[in-house]
Order: sequence, then C-alpha cells, then structure tokens
Amino acid sequence: MDQRSRAIRNATTISLIGNALLAVLKIGAGVASGSLSVLGDGIDSSTDVLISFVALLTVRWASRPSDAEHPWGHGRAETVATVALAFAIFFAGAQLAVQAVRNMLSGIAASIPGAFALTATVVSIAGKLLLAWSQSRAGRRHGSQLLVANGVNMRNDVIMSIAVLVGLLVSRLFGVPAVDKIVAILVGIWVMKSAIGIFFESNAELMDGNTSHATYRLVFEAVRSVPGAGNPHKARVRRIANTWDIDLDIEVDGSMTVREAHAIADRVERAVKERIDSVYDIVVHVEPAGMGEHGEQYGLDERSITEDVAKTGR
Repeated sequence: MDQRSRAIRNATTISLIGNALLAVLKIGAGVASGSLSVLGDGIDSSTDVLISFVALLTVRWASRPSDAEHPWGHGRAETVATVALAFAIFFAGAQLAVQAVRNMLSGIAASIPGAFALTATVVSIAGKLLLAWSQSRAGRRHGSQLLVANGVNMRNDVIMSIAVLVGLLVSRLFGVPAVDKIVAILVGIWVMKSAIGIFFESNAELMDGNTSHATYRLVFEAVRSVPGAGNPHKARVRRIANTWDIDLDIEVDGSMTVREAHAIADRVERAVKERIDSVYDIVVHVEPAGMGEHGEQYGLDERSITEDVAKTGR
C-alpha cells in the first residue's frame, strides 16, 4: 500500500473510532432522555461510522495499479463508494424526518430532555469539530474526494448538533418539548440536503464531468507558453480519484517534420504537468495549422470556456 493510501486509511480509522464513540454517546443520551433530535444526531453519527468503514474497505481496492481490465487504474472505487454512501446518508435523514413527523401527528406527550442530552450534544460538537478538521485536512493534502466529502459531512454535523443544542435549551428554558421534534425534522432535512450535494459532486466525476473551468484554463495557458503550439481545442479533462486524465488537440506549422511536431507536443505535455499536479495521463493530438476540426460536438476550447463563464459566472 502506497503512502497516500496509508494516510487515507489512518484518517479513516480515526474517523471511524471517533464517530463510533460519539454515536454510542448520543444514541444512549437520546434514548435515556427521550429526545428525538439527540437520537437523530446519534443516528447521523452512525452513518458516519458506516462511511468510515466503507472507506477502509475501498482504499485498498482504489490503490491497486492499473491492469488489462482497468487501464485507468482503480481510483474510481472511491467515487463509487462516495455515491453509495450519499444514498445511505439521505435514507438516514429521511427516516429521522418521517419519524419526527409521525410523533408530532400522533399527539403523544413528549418529555423535556434532561441534562444528559445537553451534555452529550456539547461533547458531540467538540468531537465533530476535531474530526471535521482532521478529515478535511487529510482529504485536501492527499487529494481524496471521499475524505473531503466526509469532512464536509462532519462540518454539517457540527451545525446540526448546534441546532439540536439550541432546541434542547429552548425546551428546558421555556418548557416546550415540541421544539425537540421540530428540530429533529429540520435535522433530517439538513442530512438529506447534504447527501444530495455529495451525490451530485461525485456523480460529475463518474460521468467524466468537470464542474470547474480552472483546470482547462491551466491547460490552455500551458499551450500558449510553448512556442509553435497554437489553437488548443477538443480539450477534455476528467478526474480519476486524485489524478487527472487530459486529452487535447493543438495546431502546429504544417510544414514541420513529424519529429519537430512531436517535440512541440512533448513540450506541451511537460508544460501542462508543471501547472497541474497529479496528471495520470495526457494525450496531445497534433494537427496542421488551419486544418483542425472546429465547431466539434465534444471537447472545449478557449472560446467556449469564455462563453460559459459569461453565462454561469464561474
């Protein structure tokens, strides 16, 4: 197992242990105090345990080198796992919201949560802050979308726990136990919203999409830096775990020899790799100046990027 995989595994193990302890604490506090919002917060921490467990299983598979059946490697295993976990998170949030609504409609009298629920929630906020920081830091450092998503999820958990704490305080100070159920519904909706965000971000990678134009700009900048290379077009950039796979066409003087054109393409490759970290593979197709295929139905050029930025503002 390489250094990146070991680092991801260590970060995931910390996440698993930390969330397991918090889940036991909050579920116990929720059951003991009768607080649906605290119980729901504990259930959400249980989904974080599931996320960490699946990540541990995934990291070894994703780190395997390419083979005949997987020429681009196995990095997409992280993305597939992230999508699957988004569904699990969404289901947990939906279950919490539905249960809270049922309890409200049933008319069953609710008790005011005790000090145990408050203490568990405060401990949860502190613990989640530490876990969110560690996961986000490790994810950015090692280019792991799964860890970054886990960090985002835990930052959401901090906000969720703060909402639960506010609900508990209002219930105790003003004697309104129904607030706990309302907060539980809001927590459930928040969990579902987070799951949807994780799903769409991961789905873009599975569909070989790229929601940011920054990488394309770096590619075009690299082409402009190489004398003799022009009109970069049909550029396609896709992410595979923490690496990039890049294809593009450039134009060169049509009177050049094959060897001279190849040298320019080679310099373009090096220029791209100098600007973009973790390039898994890059293919540069050379065409005679003025004879490139334009108005193509796939791939991007500088004009299309500029137009899209004008439309979307990103």
